[in-house]
Amino acid sequence: MNVFQSDFTLQFTQCDLSGAWRPSAVLETMQDVATRHGTELGFGRDALLHKGLVWVITRLEVEMDRYPRLGETVHVETFPTANRRWFFPRWFIFRDAGGQELGRAGSLWALLDVNARRMAPPTAVVPLLPDNSALTPPMALPATCDQVGQVQLEGLFVPQYADLDVNMHVNNVRYLDLCCNALGIDTLRTHWLRRFAVNYDREIVPGQRIRTLLGRDGDRFSFSGAEGEQRHFEISGILLPR
Repeated sequence: MNVFQSDFTLQFTQCDLSGAWRPSAVLETMQDVATRHGTELGFGRDALLHKGLVWVITRLEVEMDRYPRLGETVHVETFPTANRRWFFPRWFIFRDAGGQELGRAGSLWALLDVNARRMAPPTAVVPLLPDNSALTPPMALPATCDQVGQVQLEGLFVPQYADLDVNMHVNNVRYLDLCCNALGIDTLRTHWLRRFAVNYDREIVPGQRIRTLLGRDGDRFSFSGAEGEQRHFEISGILLPR
């Protein structure tokens, strides 16, 4: 199956304080459908673990025209395209029940050697990739995040139980929750994330102490985390009034 498709109805646990699809829940959906499609294509988690490998996401970008609300049906389409050296692009399109496009996303994935904790060559997956050369990606490859404006909020993030996934590092979804928490209730009660990009530079594991910085310049924002001089992640995006 070159393109994987799935429908679901938005539940309370996937919605934010306004009753709309929570941005981090968008990423949860992306992770879920990518995992299911990878399993169908022969490079799911179990198949890769036999080779000492797991998927990790290195970069993503999401553009939303509208966030669906509690009880709405969302249709998701996802497909990979040819690898770019050690990186694997995967694309997503979100639609409402009537087929109207709600938003789109692009992501870059890589293989991680679970024992060495470093990137692995793409050879285990490349032969299994479908030929999607006839498909047009819905957007450009994910952007590089930049620091925006002046630092408005500084914080400290120490990974806890609920932050970790089965790969024993902070799950990619959690970074966006940290960003939204920093933006704050007052901001996100009146604004929504029109666009956001996340660059995952280095994994965060238990025991680390990550200094976080939030920058704002009007409706543009950035959020980053580092330990000492080592940057671990960067997020940037644009807010629009609800």
